Amino acid sequence: MKERYKFLIVLTAFLACYFLPVENARFTNAVNESLALTKWYAREHVLLCLIPAFFIAGAIVVFISQASVIKYFGARANKFLSYTVASVSGSILAVCSCTILPLFMGIYQRGAGLGPAITFLYSGPAINVLAIILTARILGWELGLARAIGAILFSVIIGLIMHLIFLKEERERHAGEDFDFTAAEEPRSLSKTIPYFFSMVAILVFANWGKPPEESHNLWWMIYHYKWWITGFFAVSLSIMLIKWFNKNELKGWTQQSWILALQILPLLLGGVLAAGFLLGRVGHEGIIPSQYVSSLVGGNSLFANFFSSIVGAFMYFATLTEVPILQGLIGSGMGKGPALALLLAGPALSLPNMLVIRRAIGTQKTVVFVCLVVIMATLSGIIFGAIVE
Repeated sequence: MKERYKFLIVLTAFLACYFLPVENARFTNAVNESLALTKWYAREHVLLCLIPAFFIAGAIVVFISQASVIKYFGARANKFLSYTVASVSGSILAVCSCTILPLFMGIYQRGAGLGPAITFLYSGPAINVLAIILTARILGWELGLARAIGAILFSVIIGLIMHLIFLKEERERHAGEDFDFTAAEEPRSLSKTIPYFFSMVAILVFANWGKPPEESHNLWWMIYHYKWWITGFFAVSLSIMLIKWFNKNELKGWTQQSWILALQILPLLLGGVLAAGFLLGRVGHEGIIPSQYVSSLVGGNSLFANFFSSIVGAFMYFATLTEVPILQGLIGSGMGKGPALALLLAGPALSLPNMLVIRRAIGTQKTVVFVCLVVIMATLSGIIFGAIVE
C-alpha cells in the first residue's frame, strides 16, 4: 500500500475519533442499539442457528461427493430438476438470511451452479411456510398470498437471471467437469446419508421453533411445547449414527471443515449485525435513522415508496418471523400495501450481514447484481400489488 493511502487512512481514523459525537443522544443510543442487537444475535442465533448450520455445511463438503452436487445443481444439470430441488430444499429449512449462508457456501464450493445456488440462497429465508401463514392471518390474506407467489417465483427467476448474466464465467468455472454420474459413489449408502442429514436439519429446525401467535393452529403450539423433546430425540439419534457409522478421521475432517466455514462467515456476520443495529436499531427501538422518517417515506404506492421499502428491507436484519410484527406497526403508521409486499420480498432474504458473506463467496460483482435484482423485483412487485389492492 502506498504511503499516501496509509496516511489518508490514519487521518480519516483520527478525524473520526476527534469529531466523535458522543455527546449526541441519538448517536449514543444508536451505539447502544448496535451492541444490544449484536448481544441478542449472539444469544439467539449463533448457538442454535449458526452452529448447526456450520456442521451441516461442513458435512455437505466432506460427506457428499462433488459428482452428486453437480448432478443435481451443476451447470449441466437438468434446469427444471435443479431449480425445483434448490427451491424446495431451501424452503424446507425455513431459516433466516444468515443461517442459510453456510449451507449456500457448502453447495457452491462443492460445485453447484450459480443459478441453483442463488435459488437455494433466496428460497431458504423467503419461502417460510409458517411466516407466510402468519402474514396471511395478521396482515391479510392478500399479502399472504402475494408473498407466497412472489417468493416462489423470485427464487427461480433470480437464479435463472444470475445464471444467464454470468453464463460465460459459469462455463469457465465448470470447464473440464466430465463426471460419470451413473458410476458416482457416495462415501456411504443413502440409507445412512439420508437419516444423518435429516437429523441435523431437524435439530436446526426444531431447536429454533419460535413461539407462535395465540391465533396460530394447534399443531404449531404442540410443536413449540415439545420442541426440546423433539430436538433431543434427533440429537441422540445423530450421536448414535456418529458412533456407529463414522471413523475418527471422518469426524476430524468434518469438524475441521465446519470450523473453516465458521471462520469465514462469523466475523462478517457479527460486523454486519453491528452496522445494521447502529443504522436501524432493533424491533421497537431506533438506530441512527429515525423510525418516523421511514414511516413517512413508505406511504401510498409510489415508485419511490416501494423502492425505499425494498432498500430498507434489503439492509435491515430480520430474524425469522419478526418481519410480521414490524410490518403490522408500519402499516398502522400509514405504510401502503405495495411497499409492505416489497419489504416482505426483499427483507427476509437479504440483510447487510448476509451481503458481506455472499460477497466473500461469489465476489463483489455477482453480489451487487443479486442485491439489485432482489430490490428491483421487489419494487416492481410492490407497485403491481399496490395497484391491484388499492
